[in-house]
Amino acid sequence: MASHRVLVVADEGQFQTELANAGAKLVVVDFFASWCGPCQRIAPSFEQFSRTYPNAVFLKVDVDQTPDVAHSRDVRAMPTFLFYKNMTKVDSLQGADPASLEAKIKQHYEGEDGVQGDAPVKGHGDLNSFLNKSGCECLNESDDHPFTHAITQKGGYLESDCDEQLIIHMAFNQAVKLHSLQLLAPEDKGPKTIKIFINQPHTLDFDQCENMEPLQKFDLTPDDMKEGATIGLRYVKYQNVQTVTIFVKDNQKGTETTQIDYIAFIGSPVSTTNMSDFKRVAGKKGESH
Repeated sequence: MASHRVLVVADEGQFQTELANAGAKLVVVDFFASWCGPCQRIAPSFEQFSRTYPNAVFLKVDVDQTPDVAHSRDVRAMPTFLFYKNMTKVDSLQGADPASLEAKIKQHYEGEDGVQGDAPVKGHGDLNSFLNKSGCECLNESDDHPFTHAITQKGGYLESDCDEQLIIHMAFNQAVKLHSLQLLAPEDKGPKTIKIFINQPHTLDFDQCENMEPLQKFDLTPDDMKEGATIGLRYVKYQNVQTVTIFVKDNQKGTETTQIDYIAFIGSPVSTTNMSDFKRVAGKKGESH
């Protein structure tokens, strides 16, 4: 039996309604089965989190009672937890680990005081969960410290290879609005001069980055790359972004290589619904409805 703070979803229509009513609040959805032992073990923690984080919405979906809701989200194991904001899936988690579940909630939670877990800008969030990783590329990355290390908190770091320059091409799985850039790096090896380009049809090369006029150019200081700092963008110019390219021209102390510990754009999706999260539930391909 769910607590008064946890709602059991009866059908797809109710699921969509609850997502819509939540708006920008975090929605945490527990896909469970009554016969699933791990689901039963984590259920008390899920209910406790609904009281600990009162400004989030907590839903439960019984995969046997409402299989269409689970199938359309490609839920294959129980328990699976999906996280939504503005009707858009922002994260997921499998398994009955209360610590991992709470860490995910904290990451995306925005409390009644307007303070969100890891996102430094009210009303916006870290967009790395919207990256299309197959469309991302980094030129002059070290084999031992590639770009992928720098898009996960404490996942390692990105380092340039043969000199201090880098070209980072980031592709999103849907159009996004960019508010600011978060960039963590050491004082000596962090980027200094950077250029930002958007919606380029392919990854720019170094000559193009040197000679093309960027949308914005920054001369960064070590304070710009400290924990909790953000680099503000001209928000009105970043209202419909599919790809963004960052050219790192040099670093703070002129060291041989440049290092970036973490990089993320802070913003929000343009659309409130990511259609790639929805799959055909009934009918066959080609049928009219």
